Amino acid sequence: MNTWTPTPLEFGWFLPTAGDTITYGSPDGTVPSSMALFEKIAHAAEAAGFEYLLVPVASSCWDAYISSAMVLARTTSIRMLVAARPGYVNPVLLARMVGAMDRLSGGRVSVNLIAGQSDAEALQDGIHLAKEDRYAQMAEDVTIMQALWGSGKPLHFEGRFHQLAGARIAPRPAVQPRIYLGGGSREAWEVSARHADVHLFWGDTVETIRANMAVIRAMAAVHGRADAIAFGMRLQIICRETEDQAWAAAQALLAGVTESQTEFVRRHYASSAANRRVQALADEHGELIAPHLWTGITRVRPGAGIVVVGNPQQCADTLQQFIDIGCDSFCLSGYLHDEEATRFARMVRPLLAARNPNRLPALGSARS
Repeated sequence: MNTWTPTPLEFGWFLPTAGDTITYGSPDGTVPSSMALFEKIAHAAEAAGFEYLLVPVASSCWDAYISSAMVLARTTSIRMLVAARPGYVNPVLLARMVGAMDRLSGGRVSVNLIAGQSDAEALQDGIHLAKEDRYAQMAEDVTIMQALWGSGKPLHFEGRFHQLAGARIAPRPAVQPRIYLGGGSREAWEVSARHADVHLFWGDTVETIRANMAVIRAMAAVHGRADAIAFGMRLQIICRETEDQAWAAAQALLAGVTESQTEFVRRHYASSAANRRVQALADEHGELIAPHLWTGITRVRPGAGIVVVGNPQQCADTLQQFIDIGCDSFCLSGYLHDEEATRFARMVRPLLAARNPNRLPALGSARS
């Protein structure tokens, strides 16, 4: 008897705590950060069936943990995927914070491990470790947090960055929070191989993602985790009823963008391997790395700057290519974030649900 059960597909959305925009070239298109904005986006994402909201950490963003707690209090089912950066919060305190958020929200917290995209920004914040050292500290941080979440016993730890003598926390999460990590360096991949439940790739060619998945899975196998790690994509999306409308919306995002904005992004985030890869894709392929994978936002936005652009069928077909190679988690975003979340639910999600039977829960149902 065949008892195989397909892996569920997971879709998350993004909470832009630095504010939303309809164009990067003019301040007139900016929607400033506010509780009203966060609540509107969270409610739209929840209604659209997204399982979590990625909450960023950067100097331009409002505090991730305060913002997450406020949104959790105003929602009922969506999780917060909160970024954690080494050196900013003591891992014992961070484990305690996540434990409290988990219990008070009914288990709606996950952790996204990041080392930070900019060395200059790290220095601004008083973090003097080089990128590879930040990943080394990250490995200690997550080891400590997972140990504290998993056992009520005092934790004794001797490491390069942390020394603990009988640390303990209360409350502990009901279950171990899911750990996500997105990074393009070998150091990032090693932390994922040891600790991550999901490794999120930024946009790239399907062939490159397939090859990178194989490398990271082999690294995870060394730690007995070849089957424990899952893979996903962090992408932007611009979907409209017609392809022409989608490309018009994409180009509107860049209206008025200057060369100085583009140069700042390239210079300020040059220490990030993932950012360098995104810029290299734009240099090598121009505006399109595939028929509906657009590099345009890389001119003005660090991080996840590869965008799925097209009509509903084209967007669904593009995402399906990554599903077919084994990606089952997708963290998406689009402009304006409340409106694009609603469009995705109405136009793209039904197409993916039809092509992937029993892998997407019906809208309004909770994942069991």
